[in-house]
Amino acid sequence: MILLPKWGRTSRIIASPLIVLPVLVAYFGAVAPILPDFAAEMLNPDLDGVRTLLSSDAGTSAVWAQVLAWDLFIGRWMYLDSRERNIPALIMSPLLVLTILLSPFAVVIYLGLRTFYGKAVPETTKRAS
Repeated sequence: MILLPKWGRTSRIIASPLIVLPVLVAYFGAVAPILPDFAAEMLNPDLDGVRTLLSSDAGTSAVWAQVLAWDLFIGRWMYLDSRERNIPALIMSPLLVLTILLSPFAVVIYLGLRTFYGKAVPETTKRAS
């Protein structure tokens, strides 16, 4: 998505939402050993309990994997949407890097770009050109 945005294989890989599956497997692997504590804290959260959970290696790993899955899923959506809107790859590549680092900021910037670039070009119009 970042280095080879127009390469044919990139589009095929990104087309499936299953791209986040490896990260989700890591997430479940991190959560499994602490599932009872994790579930109890997530079902009835309080700041001290979340702080305790995140202070453990397993808790930190689980949350980190969850954040990576979110960043990848959001980056995938931004990539696919930007292709439909013909947003240049030179603009999107740095924005996708920002998505990995600070996804909330990247999403806000991208939503602004979407407004600037307007509506997506329908797939049938692209093929006719």
